[in-house]
Amino acid sequence: MVDTNLDAFRFSISWSRLIPNGRGPVNQKGLQFYKNLIQELVTHGIEPHVTLYHYDHPQYLEDEYGGWLNRRMIKDFTAYADVCFREFGNHVKFWTTINEANVFSIGGYTDGLTPPGRCSIPGRNCLSGNSSTEQYIVGHNLLLAHASASRIYKQKYKGGFVGLSLYFLGLIPSTSSKDDYIATQRAQSFYTGWMLGPLIYGDYPDTMKRIVGSRLPVFSEEESEQVKGSSDFIGVIHYHAASVTNIKSKPSLSGNPDFYSDMGVSFHYFGKIFDFKFAVAPWAMEVVLEYIKQSYGNPPVYILENGTPMKQDSQLKQKDTPIVEYLHAYIGGVLKSVRNGSDIRGYFVWSFMDLYEIFGGYEVGFGLYSVNFSDPHLKRSPKLSAHWYSDFLNGKTAFLGSQGIKELQSNLSLNSY
Repeated sequence: MVDTNLDAFRFSISWSRLIPNGRGPVNQKGLQFYKNLIQELVTHGIEPHVTLYHYDHPQYLEDEYGGWLNRRMIKDFTAYADVCFREFGNHVKFWTTINEANVFSIGGYTDGLTPPGRCSIPGRNCLSGNSSTEQYIVGHNLLLAHASASRIYKQKYKGGFVGLSLYFLGLIPSTSSKDDYIATQRAQSFYTGWMLGPLIYGDYPDTMKRIVGSRLPVFSEEESEQVKGSSDFIGVIHYHAASVTNIKSKPSLSGNPDFYSDMGVSFHYFGKIFDFKFAVAPWAMEVVLEYIKQSYGNPPVYILENGTPMKQDSQLKQKDTPIVEYLHAYIGGVLKSVRNGSDIRGYFVWSFMDLYEIFGGYEVGFGLYSVNFSDPHLKRSPKLSAHWYSDFLNGKTAFLGSQGIKELQSNLSLNSY
């Protein structure tokens, strides 16, 4: 990381590793592992950005009361966050409570594609679930847990920043029709306004409340006040662009309404997401950042993930020109957004090293550094993108011009996960 000139590094703490039963005794070996990592980062002048929850929680809590479907999770998550704040807070000033809160809810409880794999959609390999209601219950509890952890931090620790991260698609209408324009606004409200609305304004978007009706949980007045303003920053995770087409009546596969039928749109992705061929569409990043600025009062933003993968069996893996081209284009899009007034505080590449990807496993790598997974020492080697990014951070590349580089560096930290 020092050789690459990083000034910050984002990583996740595993709740299961730190407190195996979800609450109670802390695993001292897990605690020491994270303390060592954080100390090493700080010693080398690298700012740690910590994510407290990245799709994983102790199985014990899932078995005991259903995990995020139960409001008891709010108390247990807050206690876990409190341990992290207390043990690591001397050196950590940037905290993300929940990673991709919207996609975690949709993937885990609408279509069952991500942990814990719950759904009621026919043909999916889900053992249980209810795709009509569960994602909304989980999303509600995630917001309350985030707000609770944020409040504990401000009461007891202070001195740092607590935010929530969301997955953003760069959305544009498929046609110039009024229907597709309105559908795009509705898709934004469902996909990210679902969480941004409560964080900024204290309640869900009116569109969601009207369509979802009684299936959407309601904030009490006290809860609304707690959630509103609980994020010091919005964490933006962005990879893809899509066009939006209105669907007048989108029946769900099960016959019961679900998140997708509620949203009433179809997405046409640029590039192939599940084949890991991402389109280079930097305008999509600008669309996301402009939407946050215009619709939600221009809150501070950290871009916590942005990148593109390459197949691991590619002989050109080390000469990963597509990754360089992607990062080049998207960082340029970030610069345009900075110039247009978006309050962007930092940018992180996904990812520093090749790692296990939730859909691609070890078959694809987003890393600036490749990892030889068949080597017992897991040898790391810099790819072309690592050299390029290092030069960029050092101001040694003509990319963006010297003025553009200086402007970006003065506005934000450019980093890695």
